[in-house]
Amino acid sequence: MPPEGLADKVRALAREKGALVLAHNYQLGEVQDVADFVGDSLELARKASQVRADLILFCGVHFMAETAKILNPDARVLEPDPNAGCPMANMLNARQLRNLKGRHPLAVVVTYVNSSAEVKAETDVCCTSGNALKVVSGIPRDRDIIFVPDKSLGAYVSAKLDRPLIFWDGYCPTHHRITAEAVLQARREHPSAKVVVHPECTPDVTALADEVASTSGILRYASETSYAEYIIGTEIGMLHRLNKENPGKFFYPVTRFADCPNMKLNTLDKLLWSLEDGEFEVTVSEPTASRAKKALDRMLGFV
Repeated sequence: MPPEGLADKVRALAREKGALVLAHNYQLGEVQDVADFVGDSLELARKASQVRADLILFCGVHFMAETAKILNPDARVLEPDPNAGCPMANMLNARQLRNLKGRHPLAVVVTYVNSSAEVKAETDVCCTSGNALKVVSGIPRDRDIIFVPDKSLGAYVSAKLDRPLIFWDGYCPTHHRITAEAVLQARREHPSAKVVVHPECTPDVTALADEVASTSGILRYASETSYAEYIIGTEIGMLHRLNKENPGKFFYPVTRFADCPNMKLNTLDKLLWSLEDGEFEVTVSEPTASRAKKALDRMLGFV
């Protein structure tokens, strides 16, 4: 079936089932186009906590669907492909975080939302790339802070706030494929373009950027500035929405290698199968969900 026909079937079945379709900015363009709401981790978490839907079809990776379930426990949350995981989230488990906390018993634990429910349950407050600076700024400067699992986002926050943090050796493989050499090459090819990168990139990359922002921040920067060309340093699925919402402007990826295979596992046929068969349902056990929700609620308090 052509993609247009599949898209129509997904939309029709979602309406019939009363399902809310949520999609991350890194999803395939065809998936973004059938979603009721497209956003970054913070926007999707807020949406999941606010809606009164009985059924949520979450198109992202597993930790995002878990977060939606934790924030909206009465809803049935489905993910189109249960194999859509996050390598960064898999770099830290709850036992490892407990051991780290044991070495720094007085530290406040700030955990990037790109983490498992079990890790969130060991956390004082979660953050996203969109509000990490505000979350860390809200903690008294005389308190030590454990920042996990993303050392690159942590390094960006530490440098911006001039504040030492205790890191874990986690990172996003996709954003680490964006190199300083690739940024410099892109600048040579597009000398008039502004460079905008995600804070999951390495420090040598963020140092070269005109703007460092979350995906929602990248969208705002593109829409609120009058430049004609932009070099984008984040997962390439972002270019679909940038082009769609900014006609007449030109967006170039720093590298085509910044392609997350997990984000691309969700396809229109899988969305349709998930809605038809009620698979794959996401569950989070108690008391993990209750403990994780406290950290997520604190995160949502930072606007």
